[in-house]
Amino acid sequence: MNESTTTTAQAPEQRAITSVLIANRGEIAVRVIRTLRHMGIRSIAVYSDADAGALHVREADDAVRLASPELLEGASDERYPDGRPKNPYLDIDRVIAACRLTGADGVHPGYGFLSENTAFAAACEENGIAFLGPSAHAIETMGDKITAKYAVMAFDVPVVPGIARPGLTDDELVAAASDVGFPVLIKPSAGGGGKGMHVVERAEDMADAVARARREAATSFGDDTLFLERFVLRPRHIEVQVIADKHGNVIHLGERECSLQRRHQKVIEEAPSALLDAETRARIGEAACNTARSVDYVGAGTVEFIVSADAPDEFFFMEMNTRLQVEHPVTELVTGLDLVELMVRVAAGEELPFTQDDVTLTGHAVEARVYAEDPARGFLPTGGTVVGLDEPQAANLRIDSGIARGTVVGSDYDPMLSKVIGYGEDRTAALASLDEGLAKTHVLGVTTNIDFVRFLLADDDVQAGRLDTGLLDARVGDYVATPAPDDVLVAAAATLLEPSEAEAEPTGAQAVWQGIDGWRVGGRRSARTVRFEVADAESESGTSVTEVALVSTKDGGEEVTLRRGLPPQQASQPQADAASSDATRATITRRDGSGRLAVTTAGLRRSFTTEVVTDKQGVRTVWVGSPEGTFAVKEAKHVSLHGDAAAAAGGDIKSPMPGAVIAVQVENGDEVSAGQTIVIVEAMKMEHSLTAPIDGTVEILAPAGTQVAVDEVLARITPPDAT
Repeated sequence: MNESTTTTAQAPEQRAITSVLIANRGEIAVRVIRTLRHMGIRSIAVYSDADAGALHVREADDAVRLASPELLEGASDERYPDGRPKNPYLDIDRVIAACRLTGADGVHPGYGFLSENTAFAAACEENGIAFLGPSAHAIETMGDKITAKYAVMAFDVPVVPGIARPGLTDDELVAAASDVGFPVLIKPSAGGGGKGMHVVERAEDMADAVARARREAATSFGDDTLFLERFVLRPRHIEVQVIADKHGNVIHLGERECSLQRRHQKVIEEAPSALLDAETRARIGEAACNTARSVDYVGAGTVEFIVSADAPDEFFFMEMNTRLQVEHPVTELVTGLDLVELMVRVAAGEELPFTQDDVTLTGHAVEARVYAEDPARGFLPTGGTVVGLDEPQAANLRIDSGIARGTVVGSDYDPMLSKVIGYGEDRTAALASLDEGLAKTHVLGVTTNIDFVRFLLADDDVQAGRLDTGLLDARVGDYVATPAPDDVLVAAAATLLEPSEAEAEPTGAQAVWQGIDGWRVGGRRSARTVRFEVADAESESGTSVTEVALVSTKDGGEEVTLRRGLPPQQASQPQADAASSDATRATITRRDGSGRLAVTTAGLRRSFTTEVVTDKQGVRTVWVGSPEGTFAVKEAKHVSLHGDAAAAAGGDIKSPMPGAVIAVQVENGDEVSAGQTIVIVEAMKMEHSLTAPIDGTVEILAPAGTQVAVDEVLARITPPDAT
């Protein structure tokens, strides 16, 4: 790599940074606290009421409640119409007040929230607080994609062919598309995350696409300015990490491959990219440094490029993220550098302690984002309480997590829970490390995307490094959730059917009497039985009942019978007999001090973590952390005969995600028709109208104002012919 260094005429003034307030939450706040602790710097957390018990609050040296009235004398506690407080992490006045209250001399903004907010960076400067990031000018310039393109073009950074200037009308955009060349990409100037972006392949589709993109941009960003770029076929998303100090030194730390995205949101990232050779890596790194120079950048930043898989030596500037990235750990692992520590030192006025020639990339790292979402339901956000947590520790593994046992995952914030990063001497080893780490990461109580990520990692194209930004979306339709193996169901049954002290093996005269009553001839008790509702692709309803029966034997073992594929109506009709010929011999070692249990079948012993969650209807779900992943095994049980009739007819209306019932459109006992709106749920800042699946009489189970969990039954429609 070539050295790229310039020096200003006068060295900047250095300042002491002894306490840093982290204006963020979740895993990034915990990760920043870790480095501050290592540096001997006092860490200060801020939190909303929803995060009062969060891990970052517990980990910090001090913490400030942002809604505290003492922060802003006379200020009102702003709330949404339904009474929920507005997001305090976005309240610049309150964050600055927290800095003054605690005496913080530095602020780390993390990512999201205020990290790329020009006004916040300026407010820190006005109040004499070191902002661990670039200047307000750099944030403002790079925050507008049109302005950013003109800024980098002046420094000979290649940009995607297109048309970009403020104030382009719909007619001008439509007319320019043919000159740019189809397919074209319509992009909003303000914001990102894929909102307002549309690929158009034909001239006749342009007018409608422009109108739609403008509406979406206005709604998402409050700015409907659009521009056009030629759409790069088979695009790969390559980004370069840069770090710059106040002495004029700008250094790049290699690139990251971020092509595995779902709807323009990154899921898996790695460093370095398998696409680039050494010569292209040096050129794209220099282009990233020139991008930073174009705005006199200071701190850690990421320059994003689009690269065609068909022409990997050509790259085009997309945008610059003027903050730390979610995926920064992969760069840290292959360079051995701590980016957060460098951000602190640069903000304090120190010079970077290395040159470009000192930067080397060793090995390979791959990161997966763990989200609270359900891939089997279109990646809808989930939620719940983390009732159990396994986060493995290994030399080739790093986990940046924002959760702990007891963490409540709600719908107020981004659903990312943690990141699992695998490291190895090469890409193959790193992928294997990541997959093993994901298999051992168990978040009990909250459905996550881990199973889907492992499915994606096993894809032949992913293994071979044949990536592009459309690959993940193309594979989504092939995903089928891994069904719970037999021993997982046995572990779940053993958890629910834990024998009481009264059921301990009898001795003496007691054994004689129980031989007549409880113990059968041959030395076994009558079966203890439980039935589970499991996914079943062959069933018309998508689910079926699996019955598990356990029988304790005189020698301390247990016999197990599994009967799969029973129809739902048999949920309350025990069928199995552990004395039958299909009984499977199993040894179950009950919980010990580790909180785990072991199941041995066919000579194979495997260990499990299990926790039981009971919903408002009294239905139990056993969460099982196994060597093959995490499984939620739900008990097949209905709450009433009335409920049985409604459920059998498909009349239950369930919440698709955690949220709040904000309106009920009918009265309890009303006759309703299929398709009629019954309740409206707000989740993840969006309203979801839930309709009656059948005709019948409605029973409202969750009135307006109720906070609800995913899959919670909100209303029940009983068909007219139910008895």
